[in-house]
Amino acid sequence: MKKVLFLLFTFIVCGRLDTTAQTAEYPNWIFGASAGWQYQKGNFMKVSGWGLFAPNNEHYIKVEAGTNLSWMQKKTTVIPELGITYYLGDKLIFPYLKAEVTPYTLTPKIGISVLSLFDIGVGYGFDVKSKSSIGVLNGITTSLNINIPFNYHLKETFEKW
Repeated sequence: MKKVLFLLFTFIVCGRLDTTAQTAEYPNWIFGASAGWQYQKGNFMKVSGWGLFAPNNEHYIKVEAGTNLSWMQKKTTVIPELGITYYLGDKLIFPYLKAEVTPYTLTPKIGISVLSLFDIGVGYGFDVKSKSSIGVLNGITTSLNINIPFNYHLKETFEKW
């Protein structure tokens, strides 16, 4: 089931890519950092670095690597995470699809984003492996993230509108 969801997500993302992106109008890659909160059988603080690119004029893909930090059962827990987000628009508020992978879970998500700066998501984490200090991490998950771009300015976005 986990592999099917991952392949479905990959198919959706790759099937929607348009190779006629106007690279002269947009930077090739935008880099930044992200901080947020996630609930999945406990509260986690999320910190990551990311890169975002535009495969066409209306969609964006963000690739990120980071960590989830928590304090559970009187122990600090650090869980590395890789994620890919597919933003389905370039307006003020638009939907996104996301997949996150840790050594313990595979978590597909859907959500809404405000200018790719603020993300609110909900999903379901599928248990891959249990961790003794926190137990099984499967189940419904919610998250809030703030994305801070380092090499992009909002002035360009507002001029486009």
